[in-house]
Amino acid sequence: MFKKVLIAEDHEVRNLGVINALSELQIQNYDFVSYCDDALQKIKTTPKNTPYDLLITDLSFDKDHIVQKINSGQELITEVKKIYPNLKVIAFSIEKRPKEIDDLFKVQEINGFVSKGRNDGKELRNTIKKVFSGETVIPQEILNSIRNTSFQFTDYDETLIELLAKGWKQSEIEKHFKEKKITPDSRSAIEKRLNDLRFELGAKNNIELIVMCKDIGII
Repeated sequence: MFKKVLIAEDHEVRNLGVINALSELQIQNYDFVSYCDDALQKIKTTPKNTPYDLLITDLSFDKDHIVQKINSGQELITEVKKIYPNLKVIAFSIEKRPKEIDDLFKVQEINGFVSKGRNDGKELRNTIKKVFSGETVIPQEILNSIRNTSFQFTDYDETLIELLAKGWKQSEIEKHFKEKKITPDSRSAIEKRLNDLRFELGAKNNIELIVMCKDIGII
C-alpha cells in the first residue's frame, strides 16, 4: 500500500472523510495542505529518500486573502508532474463535466477520479487500492457520458459556441471571424455549422446547445 500521501483540500469536513479512508487502509503517513502553492512546496522540499507516492487533490479551491500562484488542482497536477512524472494522482472533486474529467486523464495523466458526494469514502478507498495495484480508475458514469458525447469539437466549434454563449449575434460572429481570418466566415457557413452541432447533440435550439456544451465542458 502507499506509504506517504499528500492531500490538497481546502475544506476541513472533507479532510475527515479522507482521513477515515486512509486510516481504514492503514496509511498513517500523510500530510494535508489547504493551498496548491503549499502542496507544490511540500513536493519540492520532501527528502528524495522519502518522497510522496500518492497525491490526492481537489480541483477547485476557494480564493481568500492569501494570494496564490497556483489556483486549481489541474495546475497543481501539471506542476507536480514536472518534478515527479510517475507520482500517482487521484482527483477528488465535485466536477461533473465529462470533457473536463476526460482531460484530467488525457492531459494531466491522473490515475483515478472520485466524485465527492454520498458514499465517496468507500469510492475513495476502492480507488486508492486499485491505483496502487496499477489500475486507472474512471467512474462508470463518466465513461458513459464520454461515450455519449464522442463527437469531436474543433477549435472553430469551441470559438463559435463561446461567442454565441456571450450573446453575440451571428452577424457579429461573421464580422469577428472575417477580422480574425477564422474560416469559414460566411453567415451561411456559420449557420450550417450550428445546425450540424445542434443535430449531433440533439439540441432543439442554440440556447439548449449552449447549455449542453457547458454541461459537457466544451465551454
